Amino acid sequence: MTDSETPNTAHAARTAAPATAPAAKKVPFERTHHGHTFVDDYEWMREKESPEVIAHLEAENAWTKAQTAHLEGLQESIFTEIRTRIKETDMSVPNRLGDFWYFSRTRAGLDYGISVRVPVSGPDDWTPPEVGEDALPGEEVVFDSNIAAEGEEFFSLGSFSLSDDGRWLLYGVDTTGDERYTLRLRDLETGRDLDDTIEDTFAGASLDPSGRCVFYTTVDDAWRPEEVWRHLVGTSSDEDVCIFHEPDERYFVGSGFSRSGRMMFVVTGSKTTSGYWSISADDLEAEPQAVWPREEGVEYAVEHAVIGGEDRFLITHNRNRADFELVDVPAADPAADSRPVLAKVAGLRIEDVDAFSDFIAISYRRGGFARVGTVALDADAALDTDAALAADDGASSPFGPLQELPFGRETGTLLLAGNPEFAQTSIRLLFTSMSTPSVLYSHRVANGTDTVLKRQPVLGSVDLDRYGETLLWASADDGTQVPISVVYRKDLHRFADAGTAASAREGAAPAGMAAPTLEEPAPLVLYGYGSYEASMDPYFSVSRLSLLDRGVVFAIAHVRGGGEMGRHWYDEGKTLAKKNTFTDFIAVARHLTDTGWTTAERLVATGGSAGGLLMGAVANMAPELFAGISAHVPFVDALTSILMPELPLTVIEWEEWGDPLHDADVYEYMRSYSPYENVAEVTYPKILAVTSLNDTRVLYVEPAKWVARLREVGADALLKTEMAAGHGGASGRYDAWKETAFDFAWMLDVLGRSDVEIEP
Repeated sequence: MTDSETPNTAHAARTAAPATAPAAKKVPFERTHHGHTFVDDYEWMREKESPEVIAHLEAENAWTKAQTAHLEGLQESIFTEIRTRIKETDMSVPNRLGDFWYFSRTRAGLDYGISVRVPVSGPDDWTPPEVGEDALPGEEVVFDSNIAAEGEEFFSLGSFSLSDDGRWLLYGVDTTGDERYTLRLRDLETGRDLDDTIEDTFAGASLDPSGRCVFYTTVDDAWRPEEVWRHLVGTSSDEDVCIFHEPDERYFVGSGFSRSGRMMFVVTGSKTTSGYWSISADDLEAEPQAVWPREEGVEYAVEHAVIGGEDRFLITHNRNRADFELVDVPAADPAADSRPVLAKVAGLRIEDVDAFSDFIAISYRRGGFARVGTVALDADAALDTDAALAADDGASSPFGPLQELPFGRETGTLLLAGNPEFAQTSIRLLFTSMSTPSVLYSHRVANGTDTVLKRQPVLGSVDLDRYGETLLWASADDGTQVPISVVYRKDLHRFADAGTAASAREGAAPAGMAAPTLEEPAPLVLYGYGSYEASMDPYFSVSRLSLLDRGVVFAIAHVRGGGEMGRHWYDEGKTLAKKNTFTDFIAVARHLTDTGWTTAERLVATGGSAGGLLMGAVANMAPELFAGISAHVPFVDALTSILMPELPLTVIEWEEWGDPLHDADVYEYMRSYSPYENVAEVTYPKILAVTSLNDTRVLYVEPAKWVARLREVGADALLKTEMAAGHGGASGRYDAWKETAFDFAWMLDVLGRSDVEIEP
């Protein structure tokens, strides 16, 4: 500070809005592979600890704040809308585990949930108590994240595992956003933490049902989960024993207990291959035993069941069928001949199985939608494997027919939701759609009766009947039909015809059915992801109402690379077919403009992480189709990252993207689409990139370099970096709502809707 400056004038000088966008310096860095050299002028930004890098990110934040200052009022309005529509003081439906009903409470003004419990009334008590805002008799706090988060800029609760008797709690905390958790044990009888502390663990640690041992995972130098350790409660972590080590860098490793509590599994998985090892809970110091030998290209998952008094393993696998099948084998001899659980699997993409004492529940996809079915277990059926295999109708099998739980409507998402007890007689399911708030209900398997337990509250006098949804189909370049889920506010749009395309997805557009079109094109936000076989299923969003109420249509492009339409949908959008993800999204955007739903001037695209790669790719490939692109933690320097095996996730990602380090064809293919390297002298849409300094999945340097390069060619690009967060952004719910409000305000501004008053 100079002598002429007062403290106030010095502060004003530091906080004055910048006059121009930051111009990042260029430091040429050559990267050479397979005879090709790429000159990267902004690789210097990778030095996270460099004061110059931090100063650059802060300058970008200041510029973004200045450029969006006119939207602060709108941001506050949207934040208020979100806050007033969400029930801030709320509670979950209690779930039984052992001798307690566990549930969580949120309270107005507090960022995080509070885990609480009450005792069950007896062994046959399977009816959850009705919970109100007042404490129930006998209610006690298990864990209050608000207290644990005091004084922290970031807080994330990871592992949360309880002993069967309810005395011991294992919990993991991350206070930086780097997804490395410190484990601690709490005696719930006294409320005090033990001296046991285990640092730098990966997510997914578990406490054995007896409360005697903890199993947790540690990472290697590239932050790949590589080892499973056993910790004896009440001892120093220095005495912990490594029970499993995975040397192959393509595999992640983890562990966990079966719902029955009778088995502990060690799991290894790459993108295409998996392996399971089991340990009986009766002898947790035994060596893990392989369930099936790990076989290249074979994925399988194991669930423990008890059938006819015998321990069995239910195995979902793709040995013989790309969309998986379900079999069971003796736990004592998993290599024995397997027995099919389902007689008919045509048209199903089987995803998971959950075993209970008297039935199993199967999660699968049919026609593109997530569905759930149940199979009754006949404990008295003969365990004759040969007879079961020979019988077409499964008459000799202990497995009843698959009973699909109906939707009650054409579109939507049905999922299993929180079913921790092996002996429970009902299962909980969650249904939601683009226009339907989630409904949690209990399905009693024995008689098929359903009981609604809770409907997602939407406050603020919102009339849910005003919102409509439909399903559209776009033709990709190769003729593939790509589904599009659409939601809108019905009274703000008029349709040119009364047709509807809301029908089950069977892999092609419904024949003879007219798709609705608007009389006037609408502002539209188009979301996409398209990687890792992750399905972006239709869902309801309270915050999204702030867009819909301003006349914006919201759509999800279910592009290849996801898993919506089965395993082939994923296979056709990965490695050397990755460009299908991008061209599918472009085809969807063109379909929406060609059919009158929107125009290029009124279309904003959005996606995050691998969906951020999608955003960067379509910005280069079809910039004329979009008015704006919002990319969150975007994977936009993909080739550079996948060429660096020392980075977190890289080696395991080679099965998703290909290995450009050792394969020249993969290198050339990725080089042809990696967004950062393909920025060109074209007219780009407005671009917003949001990232986090401590993100370990997509490093902040990728969007930082991308924005610098975009600005170099004249693009209107903004960078916003959360300086104390990870891949998921801000941790507290209020900060998360503010992030959403910022993003929505930017979108509305691009769409020309920032001054629109919400119509009542």
